[in-house]
Amino acid sequence: MAKNPKRPRDPNMLAKMIVDMSTGADLPQETAPAGPEKNAAAVALGRLGGLKGGKARADSLTPEKRSDIAKAAAAKRWEAK
Repeated sequence: MAKNPKRPRDPNMLAKMIVDMSTGADLPQETAPAGPEKNAAAVALGRLGGLKGGKARADSLTPEKRSDIAKAAAAKRWEAK
């Protein structure tokens, strides 16, 4: 049994978990939800582009364009305040 298991949001499940913990019953191990299978080649290709994307974009930007992007981002951050 995990030292601090994640608490379920559903009140009925939480009640059952508390009873199980107090009686010493083993709690079921949580498993990750099964998602769609991914194509390994597509994953590798996407990761390859993701690893070099930000640096390549920063290298291709001119200092003026980079400054414009930064000013727009700062204005957007302060807009709500």
